[in-house]
This record gives sequence, C-alpha cells and structure tokens, in this order.
Amino acid sequence: MRESGGGQRWVLPVVLVAVVLTAVAGLLAREFYLDPVTRTSPPASAVVPTESAVPAAAQPGPRDVRGTADAVGHPLYETTRQLLQTHFDAINGKNYDRWKTTVTDDRVKAMPEPDWQRNYATTTDGTIVVYRIETGPPNTARVLLTFVSKQDPADAPPELPVDCIRWSVVYPLILTGGQWRLDMTATGASPQHDPC
Repeated sequence: MRESGGGQRWVLPVVLVAVVLTAVAGLLAREFYLDPVTRTSPPASAVVPTESAVPAAAQPGPRDVRGTADAVGHPLYETTRQLLQTHFDAINGKNYDRWKTTVTDDRVKAMPEPDWQRNYATTTDGTIVVYRIETGPPNTARVLLTFVSKQDPADAPPELPVDCIRWSVVYPLILTGGQWRLDMTATGASPQHDPC
C-alpha cells in the first residue's frame, strides 16, 4: 500500500501542469486566430446605450452619429457612420440635394423634393446611435439604429401625433456605383416608434 500511495503523488502535479498548458495553448490559439478587428478593444468613441440619457428639455439631443461597442467594431462602421451623419445633417439642414447623396435612386423617386420638404419641414433629429451592422448578400448590409425626432405634432405620424418620438429602425444599405446608400425598407416593415 505504501508503494501505491507514493506512486500516486506524481499524478496531481502532472494533471495540474497538463491543465495549465492546455489553458495557455487555448489562449494563444484564440489570439492567433482572432480577426485583427476583434483583437483590439473598441475605440473610446463607443457609447453605452442608456434608456434616456438626454433630458426631455434637451431633446432631440446631440446631432452626431455614435455607435455601441458592437457597431464600432464592425469593419463598415466608419463608412456607415459617415453616411448616416450626412443623411441626418441633410434632414436637420433641410437640404434635399444633400439627402439625395445618401439614398438609392428608388428612394429619391419615392420622395420627390416637394414631398420631402413637407415631410421634414419641422423635423430635427438627434441622439443617433448605431447598435449593430450586419453584412448580407454581396453589396448589402443592414444597420440597426435608434434616434430621436422632434417635430410639430401635426407633422408626426398619424398614429403618434406627438412632438418627440424615439425611433428604432433597421435601414438596409446597398453598395451602388461604389458608394454605400440607404435603400428602401421592405414593404410592410414599419419602424418601432414611441413617444419620448
């Protein structure tokens, strides 16, 4: 019995060394095979979403497009952020020609300038946060974002005639002519919108 007890003393240290070596090998393999984009921590520009970071009196909030850590880590984030910034700047500045540079030809045809000016006459958008970007079939992607719009209640959607609306939308993106553009949403797909 004494020999078998002495023979088992080496088992525990060997098992511990094997476990430690396996863990280290796993961490090294993970680091080696990770995509360089996911290997770095998200930039300081990433925001942590909160339920209502902007007081009601300050709505619609900041006008710059921001992203969560998930969105900021996506390879299309900066391109998408710039596209959305131009898009929302055009709406806030009531600049139809600039807005046209951010959307597909189908959206331009569906929204001629007189309709666009009427629809956005009193609208100001802010607190724009990109939550997620998903690539799809070649030359397509989708972006999930939220934003706040302030407008005259008469210009709000008929089902929600209020002056401040928090929107949650999915915008389809399409690469056309070498440029990413916001495409038309699917028929019947309505964005979620709630009063601020």
